[in-house]
Amino acid sequence: MVNFSVDQIREIMDKQDNIRNMSVIAHVDHGKSTLTDSLLCKAGIIASKVAGDARATDTREDEKERGITIKSTGVSLYYEYDIYDNKTLEKFLINLIDSPGHVDFSSEVTAALRVTDGALVVVDCVEGVCVQTETVLRQAMQEKIKPVVMVNKIDRAILELKHDGETMYQNFVRVVDMVNVIINTYQQEDMGDLLVHPELGSVSFGSGKEC
Repeated sequence: MVNFSVDQIREIMDKQDNIRNMSVIAHVDHGKSTLTDSLLCKAGIIASKVAGDARATDTREDEKERGITIKSTGVSLYYEYDIYDNKTLEKFLINLIDSPGHVDFSSEVTAALRVTDGALVVVDCVEGVCVQTETVLRQAMQEKIKPVVMVNKIDRAILELKHDGETMYQNFVRVVDMVNVIINTYQQEDMGDLLVHPELGSVSFGSGKEC
């Protein structure tokens, strides 16, 4: 069941400071649409049993047939959070855009970034930073969009590769360092410090399919 109503969405739209526009960007097959499914599940928009397989933001027939995202698709989510730690829940409207990861549809990524405040960069913890990861990060820097990172598919490292804790930790460090190298290379001088760090809350770890 959906956890919010149209009236709640309409109310928040009058509070511009509580509106967040986010693009989900990544290399192809790193888990953008699956992660988006999990976020939709938490919002009650889709059932938990189909989250990860529904690919709810892939609405075109050719997207469903090919199993890839071709057009950027937006969805609005309602979220309550105690941002000031005073036991009062603030209401937020999060407009999330799931963008393509394939290099042939880079123009869709640029279009999505131009209407968003931030970018959620999804990186497969096993494959690491790939060519299109650098491309979408460069696009984000060109549009002066602040990135945060989701190190995704941790279940692959555990179940498929049987990595121990130390190996997984080293992989995490490698992914974060590579992302920061790209950010440092392409960020513009007037954007401030955009480097991501787990201790700053700008890096998260998980598996979109198991959220």
